[in-house]
Amino acid sequence: MKFPEEWDIFGAVPIYADLKHKVVLLTGGANGIGAASVRLFREQGARVYFCDRDRAAGQALEKELPGTNFSLVDLTREKEILRWVESVKTAEGKIHVLVNNAAIDPRIPLSDLTAEKVDALFAINLRPFFILARACAPLMPPGESAMINLSSITFHIAPAEMCAYVATKAAIIGFTRSLARELGSAGIRVNTVSPGWTMTERQLREYVTAATRKLIRKSQCTPDPIQPQEIGEVILFLASDASRAVTGQEILADRGWAHS
Repeated sequence: MKFPEEWDIFGAVPIYADLKHKVVLLTGGANGIGAASVRLFREQGARVYFCDRDRAAGQALEKELPGTNFSLVDLTREKEILRWVESVKTAEGKIHVLVNNAAIDPRIPLSDLTAEKVDALFAINLRPFFILARACAPLMPPGESAMINLSSITFHIAPAEMCAYVATKAAIIGFTRSLARELGSAGIRVNTVSPGWTMTERQLREYVTAATRKLIRKSQCTPDPIQPQEIGEVILFLASDASRAVTGQEILADRGWAHS
């Protein structure tokens, strides 16, 4: 069976008229799923503000896509996060969509899992979600706004040597469920997207091997490798009014990966 590094995306992306001119904040937007999402939101006519720690890739994407705005932000520093949100508030006055995407996924055996490594992982993968939700919620118009948090299939399949990473992704699902209840009265929807193994450039470079390909074929209901744009399309749907009845949910975008 053919298993290319790049796979054609099936079908056209729907047009969500309500996303035109909406203000979108997205973390980790310079590469992978984040960059695919930036492109998709911009194609919908949204005004996209994205941050990343990869200055070169972020600036290149901003140049490629007029109407997007890149900021170099260290998400482990609360002051930098709040300064970024304040700059968007000054420019736009409101925020309609928050996509918490940025994360790292190191493989760390339990025997090497020091307190410092755990703290560093939570400082990137989880803490910014809380800070950004708190900062953005007062700027989000009722009935027009959504938060999308990126978790991972790893919460369900529990791979070895990733227990701290999986813990951060499990926490994101709990965070989403509780926050959806808390912000529901303010007309803000909150959902989680948990991608399956997605063929980002970094995954292809560092982790996708012949054994990985075999595992994907065996585990997914359909064998096609998941591309970043496909996850971006799920994020787009959850940001749009087409999903207005959906909140507090985890959407598994994993091609039916067998979790047992």
